[in-house]
Amino acid sequence: VELVESGGGLVQAGGSLRLSCAASGLTFGNRGMGWFRQAPGKEREFVAGINRSNGLTNYADSVKGRFTISRDNVKNTVYLQMNSLKPEDTAVYYCAANQFMVTKGGGVNYWGKGTLVTISS
Repeated sequence: VELVESGGGLVQAGGSLRLSCAASGLTFGNRGMGWFRQAPGKEREFVAGINRSNGLTNYADSVKGRFTISRDNVKNTVYLQMNSLKPEDTAVYYCAANQFMVTKGGGVNYWGKGTLVTISS
């Protein structure tokens, strides 16, 4: 199984980025997908998740209304659209997969290697 993130970079506060995660080696449509992030000196934290069947989503309170997770089961890709970015969103963002739906509770089966997002003030 391989999860490959892309789309990270440096952007000014208030800007937008879209992260992508291309999955291979698994039956994508049968997996919950999601994103976590880890800021320097902090623990990894949940950002967003989308379930494997009906597109139900869940978000961390800190990103609700600003971030949107979506998936394309034809392209085997999950996306994270990030708007109104803040300096505190600076982190390495990791793609995650599990059996049903990625949530704050964890239970992740597979991790990507991460992509760095840096927000300047």
